[in-house]
Amino acid sequence: MAFSCVAALLVVLAVTHGCEAVSLVRRDAPSDVDKLTQLIENMSASITAATQEMVDKMKALEMTGTAQAYMEDSRAKIQPLVEQVQAEATKLQEQVKPYISNIEEHIRPLTDNFNSHVKPLTDNFHEQVKPLTDMMEKLFQQVVDQSKALLPPQ
Repeated sequence: MAFSCVAALLVVLAVTHGCEAVSLVRRDAPSDVDKLTQLIENMSASITAATQEMVDKMKALEMTGTAQAYMEDSRAKIQPLVEQVQAEATKLQEQVKPYISNIEEHIRPLTDNFNSHVKPLTDNFHEQVKPLTDMMEKLFQQVVDQSKALLPPQ
């Protein structure tokens, strides 16, 4: 009978322990489910963000490609105009060269005449100012020499 009581006690303990274990599993299961749900939500958000970033990059690449195609198309349309303007500028330059030469020929006597009148005046001014500049140079040299003489020997 003692054996039966011990066996019955063991069965009761085992059942009780099993019930508690099941209740613990049941209590832990919602927290595990919550953790898994949170993990899946985080992964979903991460994947969504990465996908959106890739879509944005693809749109940017498409816009860059479109802009580049537009620029090349515009360049192809403008290039003939640029060449035409350059050709016209070259023609105008060739047409203006004789006029410029003619103007230079007419102005040269005037500038030579002006120089012939101004040269004596500038030479005269230089002759009058030269002694004054020489005198000032000597004065500054004397000041420098006297200032050096006042300095203590090193």
